Amino acid sequence: MVKRKTSYLWNNLPSPTFEVNIGVGQESALSPVLSALYLSPFLYILEKHLKILNIPVSILSFVDDGLIIAQNKSIDISNSHFFCSYNVLSKLLDSFGLIIEHVKTEAFHFNRAHGVFNPPQLDLSLIGGPTLCPKETWKYLGFIFNRKLMFHQHIDHYSNKAISSVKCMKLLGNSSRGINPVQKCQLYRYCVLFIVLYGFQLWFYNKAPLSYHMKILGKMQRKAAIWILGAFRTLSTEGIEAITGIISIKFHLQKLTRRSQLQPLSLLPNHIIRLFMDDPSNSSKKPIPHSINSLTNRQRNIAKGHLIDSNNKAYGIFPSFSPLHLELTPSS
Repeated sequence: MVKRKTSYLWNNLPSPTFEVNIGVGQESALSPVLSALYLSPFLYILEKHLKILNIPVSILSFVDDGLIIAQNKSIDISNSHFFCSYNVLSKLLDSFGLIIEHVKTEAFHFNRAHGVFNPPQLDLSLIGGPTLCPKETWKYLGFIFNRKLMFHQHIDHYSNKAISSVKCMKLLGNSSRGINPVQKCQLYRYCVLFIVLYGFQLWFYNKAPLSYHMKILGKMQRKAAIWILGAFRTLSTEGIEAITGIISIKFHLQKLTRRSQLQPLSLLPNHIIRLFMDDPSNSSKKPIPHSINSLTNRQRNIAKGHLIDSNNKAYGIFPSFSPLHLELTPSS
């Protein structure tokens, strides 16, 4: 925060004003609460301004990490929407006493073209911003996206991170007592697997291409199993996994996916995920744009993803009913 002043009051005795150009640290428990209270009216006013100016963009914000989304078949039209929305955003932030870190501003385009894709630069210098060159990959909240949503870079990054963790764990075996294979297996399950499977719902779903993912993850688990047993590299992967008691990475992902598909049912009915799902028992729910209920039959057959699988698991296989329906009341 900039251009702000504060004062303190003790028993009706005010202190002189002090300039405040810093905020609460991100590690503080007050940081998410204060940021939400301060940014809520800002986001409301921003969406209202964009709606009045008829700029078709969406705004997402995770504390101080904002995201502007534009959907269009033309890159030039999308860049014009970005330019206008960035101008409105920067002026509104300045009125709120906030600034944009232009060094951290990035541009990224999703595209399904099979040939060479060279999007033009986004020049924001006319409104005081930088000139953005679209990147090949985009990292947001720990997820690494590429232009075709294949998540190859995401798998490579976290697989290498998991292998590095396994190599660091070898130092524990060089201590005075060392660790036995059972303890190594526990370390792998509770420390390494959580790293490599971060965000697996993004790329592990029905009808998803998984050959590359399974190949990289299989190599990672093989190195971990060899470290756990201290075995030779010539042994088969299936034999090492059977001796160590480690389930195959594909079957482990299937187990986690089946459990996570039922997790949305434990959420409140007004949760954003539940609102996007198609609940046939709730006839009073208003239709929401871009929800599964608004898709045509052709779109449902084409659509793929974890949310689609969760919807089919919850309402497509299991019979659903409303417990408060009139037909279920006694003596009806």
